[in-house]
Amino acid sequence: MVQSRASDVDGYLAEVPEDRKAVLAEVRRLCRAELVGFREVMAYGMPAYERDGACEIAFASQKQYISFYLMRADVRDAFEERLAGHDMGKGCLRFRKPQSVDLGLLRDLLKATAARPGDVC
Repeated sequence: MVQSRASDVDGYLAEVPEDRKAVLAEVRRLCRAELVGFREVMAYGMPAYERDGACEIAFASQKQYISFYLMRADVRDAFEERLAGHDMGKGCLRFRKPQSVDLGLLRDLLKATAARPGDVC
């Protein structure tokens, strides 16, 4: 799935491949638990979490991997050591297999994002 036409996150999760449903549902649960005060939306065909109208976190089931979008350079910089060795672009952390998703790392990234506002890149 490159870009979903689902109108909400429940619809999005219903579309993802079966082997990814459980881990993506857990990523969503973590986002909802840690991103207090954020609004869950669909943006660019994927689940996203915004604060004050700015999208700071998103995730997606891509063709070759599961992606976790972290749009805060300050949080990425603070986690530079823990992110080293992971497949990461400018703001996209990629996991090739559902079982490789590091939920502990994602939880910590979410907590750091929620702790204070910051500039979105």
